[in-house]
Amino acid sequence: MSLLLLGPTGAFASTRTLSLGMSGSDVTALQNQLIAQGYLASGKNTGSFGPLTQAAVQKFQCAKNIACTNTTVAGYGIAGPKTQSLLASLGSSTTVPDGGVITNASLTGPAKGAFEFSGWIPSWRAASGTLDVLPHLNQLTSVMPFGYSVTSQGTLADTAKISQAPWPDFIAAARAKKVRVVPTIEWGNGAQTQAILSDATKRVALEDAIANLVTQNNFDGIDIDFEAKQSQTKDYFSTFLKGLYQRMGTKLVYCTVEARMPLIDRYLPGMTIPPDATEYANDFAQMNKYCDRVEIMAYDQGTIDLRLDAARSAPYAPVADPGWVADMVTLAAQSIAKNKLIIGVPTYGYEYQVTPVNGSYQYNELWAFNPPYATGIAARLGITPHRTSAGEIGFVYDPKQLAAVAPTDGDSTQTQQSTPTTSTVQNQGSQVDTSQPFNYVTWADAQSIADKVALAHQLGVRGVAVFSLGGAEDQGMWSVLK
Repeated sequence: MSLLLLGPTGAFASTRTLSLGMSGSDVTALQNQLIAQGYLASGKNTGSFGPLTQAAVQKFQCAKNIACTNTTVAGYGIAGPKTQSLLASLGSSTTVPDGGVITNASLTGPAKGAFEFSGWIPSWRAASGTLDVLPHLNQLTSVMPFGYSVTSQGTLADTAKISQAPWPDFIAAARAKKVRVVPTIEWGNGAQTQAILSDATKRVALEDAIANLVTQNNFDGIDIDFEAKQSQTKDYFSTFLKGLYQRMGTKLVYCTVEARMPLIDRYLPGMTIPPDATEYANDFAQMNKYCDRVEIMAYDQGTIDLRLDAARSAPYAPVADPGWVADMVTLAAQSIAKNKLIIGVPTYGYEYQVTPVNGSYQYNELWAFNPPYATGIAARLGITPHRTSAGEIGFVYDPKQLAAVAPTDGDSTQTQQSTPTTSTVQNQGSQVDTSQPFNYVTWADAQSIADKVALAHQLGVRGVAVFSLGGAEDQGMWSVLK
């Protein structure tokens, strides 16, 4: 996949009215603006005013109440002075890979210092995860063991049992390699988070407990991963981060946050954007003040991006499309220094039951899996996985065929480990009838991880953090983390 970060587009220099059949640099400028505003697909800035450009002009005119009719009227689908002037008045914008756009963006400068590679080791795969990471410690900047959690009373719980094997020996090895040990505190109950952080006494007690935990264990910092927060918690969470940051001294505060999508990805042109669309639970400006690293969980995309859903070839329900990732990072970079931004990179995949409905597809998520689960199915059915339109690896299959060949219990840890072979021909040997319900699997392999690393460099952020280092990821990943 070709990834390109374009600079700001300028106002029109055109002095002529543009219409179907015309060509020139002013047509290209018109197309660039239409792309930037989400009315024309990326790559269609050909300089020739064709039917696609005309349709984009019509959509823009209708959305802006310039003209909106199914009959031919003067000016409809023609970029005259009023249409061009309004497009120019929208100001500069930043176009990111695959046509995403951040309007009126004033982005922070590129990161300084060494590029960072980090990763989370899940407590539920502590033994295999630490064994997997030990030979590669010299490639990593930080390791984030999962870790700790917060109880309903606001106290810390050692869910990983960090004082028990394999953690003490692993942490000692990491320190010997000068790799930061930054355990994660994961909390996913929004109602409890609101109750604790809105109570000043309990909030301060939690700040003290976390700072003491880091000091007593000589950790290099702490990773705050409070998910599913309510929008009313935003200011309380910022106050919590400020208090924690003040208590941590020279120790680092990492902040892991859910993906925040630009409106252009969430709503198609002409759709009504609800008033609460920009009510967020994380204050990016405050996080920029009180977090030393902000790790964007740039995964679990699925079917949430309406713009890319329409633009990509189906089936399409990726873990993380690079175009989607670029949009989110560019949006975050308006408020958060790129020197602090870390792109979260997935190592797993998802399986969906897909049902054709009226010329499109309906997706029912079945489960997440580690790569051996999918490669095992491919081996049983003689399927060659292919590179998807999102740059991941995947294939479709008929579950009835799988049941006939060899039943599987869906446990990814039980399947055969194998290396997928990529192909530009989709499912050449599977013979799946996609007019009937079928299963679709898509996952991150070494190539898609390499694409995310390249994207991070291109966007100028501080680094990447892999989720997760459990030992079941594509082992080719380690050759691209360098």
